[in-house]
Amino acid sequence: MTDTIHSFHIPVMGTGHSVDTPIRVAPFGISSVISLVDDLLLEKIREYYTEKYGLPYHKIAKDDEDGRAKRISAYLNVVHDIVQKKMGEIKQQPFFENNNKQKYFELLPEDSMLKQKYNKLLKMKAGDERNDLEKDLTLNMKPGSIDVNIMVNVDRIRFNKNGDPLGEEFTDAKAGLRGYSNSCLQSSIVFSAGINRGLYSYISKFRDFYRDKMGRIKKRIILKVSDFRSALIQGKFLAKKGLEVYEFRIESGLNCGGHAFASNGILLPKLLKEFREKRKSLVAEFRPLIQKYYKKMGWEYPESAINIHPLITVQGGIGNHGEVCRLRKDFGMDLTGWASPFLLVPEVTCVDDSTRELLRQAQAEDLYLSDVSPLNIPFNNVYGTGSELWTKKRVMEGRPGSPCRKKILVSNTEFTEKPICLASRKYQAAKLKKIENMEISTDEKERLREKIVVKNCICDHLGNGALIALGIADEQNAPQSICPGPNIEWFNKFYTLKEMVDHIYGRGPSLVSSKRPHMFAKEIEMYMDDFEKKVLSSSQTKKEIITMLEYKKNLEEGLDFCLEIAKKPPYPGENLKSISICVKEQRSRLNRLNSRFEESIRLVS
Repeated sequence: MTDTIHSFHIPVMGTGHSVDTPIRVAPFGISSVISLVDDLLLEKIREYYTEKYGLPYHKIAKDDEDGRAKRISAYLNVVHDIVQKKMGEIKQQPFFENNNKQKYFELLPEDSMLKQKYNKLLKMKAGDERNDLEKDLTLNMKPGSIDVNIMVNVDRIRFNKNGDPLGEEFTDAKAGLRGYSNSCLQSSIVFSAGINRGLYSYISKFRDFYRDKMGRIKKRIILKVSDFRSALIQGKFLAKKGLEVYEFRIESGLNCGGHAFASNGILLPKLLKEFREKRKSLVAEFRPLIQKYYKKMGWEYPESAINIHPLITVQGGIGNHGEVCRLRKDFGMDLTGWASPFLLVPEVTCVDDSTRELLRQAQAEDLYLSDVSPLNIPFNNVYGTGSELWTKKRVMEGRPGSPCRKKILVSNTEFTEKPICLASRKYQAAKLKKIENMEISTDEKERLREKIVVKNCICDHLGNGALIALGIADEQNAPQSICPGPNIEWFNKFYTLKEMVDHIYGRGPSLVSSKRPHMFAKEIEMYMDDFEKKVLSSSQTKKEIITMLEYKKNLEEGLDFCLEIAKKPPYPGENLKSISICVKEQRSRLNRLNSRFEESIRLVS
């Protein structure tokens, strides 16, 4: 069971593209996620919205003590206040008129009790009974959750004005957590991109993450996970500290937006099957540890919470209602996440006009997994962004690299004592000089140079689109980066919120072509591309050989299971036929690649 009124949520999109999404959609009951990576961006957006809504604003300077946490708290409190204000205004509106109150109820899923009561209201004659139902419906209207996201391994050490390192509690991830914890929000925090044990231990300092006497948790934990083992390990670590996971949010390793974290060939359907079969064991593993912690602390664990299970949700590449039905009915997913399609919904996301138009026109060949991220993790991208053009221009002018103003992704100490960013001017100048002095061929030097200068300042550029869209920055001076998933290829118009929600719920004609391959078929193709890259770049070490054999085995098992799914009756709009065709093509490709890999092993040995 969920306490949400919609059966989908809008995940985080970059640092800026969902930065104000809760202000836009929470008053209509839809939950969404804000990134906490860039607190300086949040400060600029806070200034904009306080002015727009006539709220008080006091600047929190870049070097203020605990400034990152304070900026995050201040921004989240402003978002909360605006959502409450807008929600209150909608509640005051009358029924039976073309207004936002009507929109609120029309957006609800058909199986919602609130929607069913609303449909009943529309058929009633005026009188006391209808008035009572109007009051009941209004009373039960609630906003969507204002959730936040922390990339747990983006956790740089902070320094004071004198250049001395601050304490452990001032690292980016802990300061971000503290900023959220000190806000007035009653919502969820999503932990993504790995595990950070120090951060997870730090959560226990904040009482809002534990149940009160009524059994409620004010601030809930969501873990974005790539496999069941990760869910079990992280959930158990938290449970030993009495902390409950409200939701395990499964994401396709490759068929997603943002950074791509490929599994070792484990396809999403196999992963979902494992969660479906083992989800009860999560509670069995965690509950005794949680209760033991409460007892140690002298707290009473509420009986009302004994039978509460964590939600299991999925996101990444979902494209139509038929696929939603497959995920929810066959795999038991509680909710689904929809991100990239909302980049084409101006009501929902904060994207500049140029970039939004670039996405609208994007075809398959325009979307690619890039090497632009300073984290050295594959990054979903589209050709022709302002960030790409700006970066290339600097290279052509002999000034590769970016000024590193925010220092969010600093990590390299090859040339400096303090970490610097791979996209920074300082690092690239030093690295290019080193390459020039190497005794290698001209072609090899050029290859190494290209790997260096391709890095973008994504920590700055991912927020610029939002600043341009709100009129805070000028497009000429603010290169924009964006990170859509490959699914955006099939969405080629600008949509209203109602059009996209109706599409998700299967109301009316589909927004995507019937030729669109099934999300499972697309993921198979992407994993095969990843396997091919690994085959071509493999050095045939013993460790690599073992990894590649496991990768192949996982892919073969995944293909077999996808073929089983393809033989089932399709849900309306679900292109199961594309799975069968894809499995046949990609199995042949897998065999060819494996033969090539085995041959290369024989040559080495």
